[in-house]
Amino acid sequence: MAATAWDDTRPPELDLIRDCVHCGFCLPTCPSYAVYDDEADSPRGRILLMRIGHEEGTEVSSEMTEHLDRCLGCMACVTACPSGVQYDRLIERTRPQVERHGDRTWRERLLRGAIFALFTHPARLRALAPLMAVQERLRVRERFGDRLPFLKLAPRVRARAAIRQLPVITPAVGEKRGTVAFMQGCVQRVFFGDVNAATVRVLAEEGFEVHSPRQPRCCGALQFHSGVEDPARKLAEATVEAYEGYDVVLTNVAGCGSAMKDYGHLFEDDPRMTAFSAKVRDVHEFLAEQGPRATRHPLPLKLAYHDACHLGHAQGVRAQPRELLRGIPELELVEPAEWELCCGSAGIYNLTHPDAAAQLGARKAENLRATGAEAIAAANPGCSIQIAAYLSTPIHHPMSLLDHSIRGSRP
Repeated sequence: MAATAWDDTRPPELDLIRDCVHCGFCLPTCPSYAVYDDEADSPRGRILLMRIGHEEGTEVSSEMTEHLDRCLGCMACVTACPSGVQYDRLIERTRPQVERHGDRTWRERLLRGAIFALFTHPARLRALAPLMAVQERLRVRERFGDRLPFLKLAPRVRARAAIRQLPVITPAVGEKRGTVAFMQGCVQRVFFGDVNAATVRVLAEEGFEVHSPRQPRCCGALQFHSGVEDPARKLAEATVEAYEGYDVVLTNVAGCGSAMKDYGHLFEDDPRMTAFSAKVRDVHEFLAEQGPRATRHPLPLKLAYHDACHLGHAQGVRAQPRELLRGIPELELVEPAEWELCCGSAGIYNLTHPDAAAQLGARKAENLRATGAEAIAAANPGCSIQIAAYLSTPIHHPMSLLDHSIRGSRP
């Protein structure tokens, strides 16, 4: 068989590549095209690169690697495409090919390896929490943020909150409606443990017994969405094993939910993975289906809702979070312009492509600021961290706001 850029292990499928008619409807929604203004940095441009990769004598050149790496994987093009092109499946198959054969510098490979070695390990993140709390008290971000941009992305962490653990089992309040399993996540449980605690309280108040196992440490979303297949597979297998026996597995992180719902595609020949994916639900999706039971108290607040890409585009969960927020008395929900455009977080993108991410973060912040909202709702930790770097408006997870409403407290 003639040599091509792609090896025989799950290359991007030619049948799916041919579905693209190059109409251009994806261009206005593509964040990398908005930043780079280059056809090769658009979805249809990358699909053309995928087709070229099937041609005899091609290789994954540095140019091809650069353009494919610039994709944020936000899937806005999937939402926009009138032809139903499955760009999500195509990029999902292409990224591992680039990871195996791409032409990256040793610095790029070292950075990516360091990111996965840190952010997918909650214990390692917890070890950093005291240092992050100290830098917060010393106002290091304000003093050196302009010279060291990555400091802007450091979340505001309280050391005590970072090490606090969720109960493994939280009983239902009142008459029990059912039992659910809750995925704690890696970054989420350390830097946004208060959101996890709020989510569990809401589920309990709505009548569900919540099981929150401490393993697995990570679902593999960061690696999965970056094409690092072998570690992603191991974490996926551990995740499926941890939730054996549960009928419903809930997550409050957009990226985690998207990855776990896609296990069936990562393990195409494993029916166990497909069965697991079928029982994964985003917590907003689940609560909207079940209907409210706990009383909501007024929360007078003008709130802008930010659509996390892996929730709105990848999972198609847009109406449900809004439905839950509109169920809070006296809460006014407003919509920002360009909801479909990524904020620039995109998993590890704001660390590997900081300049492009900064442009997108500033653009997203300006659209949110223009709503005149007193607060922002965002259902993904990466989005919250990214937006906070460019906007001083308070950012809350929808579950935190719902928890405050049920308890009758204020954010």
